[in-house]
Amino acid sequence: MPFLRERSGRWSPVKIVAFVAAILPALWLAYQAAADELGARPVTEAIHQAGDWALRFLLITLAVTPAQRICNYPRLILARRTLGVAAASYAVLHFSLYVLDQHFDFLKVASEIALRIYLTIGAVGLAGLIALASTSTDAAISRLGSGRWHALHRFVYAIAVLGAVHFFIQSKLETYQPVLMAGFLIWLLAYRALYRRNGEVTPLHLVLLATGTAVVTAVGEAMLYLLTSGVDARRLLLAHFDLDMEVRPAWWVLAAGLAVAGIGVWRQKRPRQRLSARRISPSAVSGAIQVQSGN
Repeated sequence: MPFLRERSGRWSPVKIVAFVAAILPALWLAYQAAADELGARPVTEAIHQAGDWALRFLLITLAVTPAQRICNYPRLILARRTLGVAAASYAVLHFSLYVLDQHFDFLKVASEIALRIYLTIGAVGLAGLIALASTSTDAAISRLGSGRWHALHRFVYAIAVLGAVHFFIQSKLETYQPVLMAGFLIWLLAYRALYRRNGEVTPLHLVLLATGTAVVTAVGEAMLYLLTSGVDARRLLLAHFDLDMEVRPAWWVLAAGLAVAGIGVWRQKRPRQRLSARRISPSAVSGAIQVQSGN
């Protein structure tokens, strides 16, 4: 498997982990189908699971660049291509299962895409993911040129927004997962904006980013319920502090953001510790031992 190797020819642990992570949901879905554990409407459930994983892998792909910067581990970037192709693959599976559910009536599928806005949005996002996946090879980069390739692949953020909107509309009243995914997407977009503005994102920035994203997620969820169900937004906001209620998505967004900030602090301290250790030269250690021997 050449795609699991680095340019030097060595096996890449980062690529292998990314590949294994990419295929595990598909294996789990196949097991559920074989064991008849997909419920009364197995194809519909498979459609939903494949779509969920398409969006999850898309967000994970977008998280690779922040992760390699915050963790100070540049080799993480090697996972991005595999994860991006995985997102496109699950999106294709999502659409293929939908076509199967429509009994391969392509005329009906086309009319549904044209008439239902959430399907239109999903189809545009799918086309975008296919375009990005098909141009993710070294040959495509060489053919397009670095400038045009980067310009094309910047559309991944717009595709992620389309995916989140598609998820929201398709989920109807079950908005917990869409709100959670939207919260993570807001964090990723805000991180990118901060980095482009400041040239770096410090641990303090990450703490403020986590807090702000959590607040936006909570307010957004409250407004969503107000607009779709007429539920008083203040009641939902207060529910975030009710220990007897389910943990709201905003808290998970905050927890993930603060965990990232903690990693940033830890990684910032490690280079200083290594630098301090290097300042103690072997001759200084030898001199210290001689002084102790003289005493």
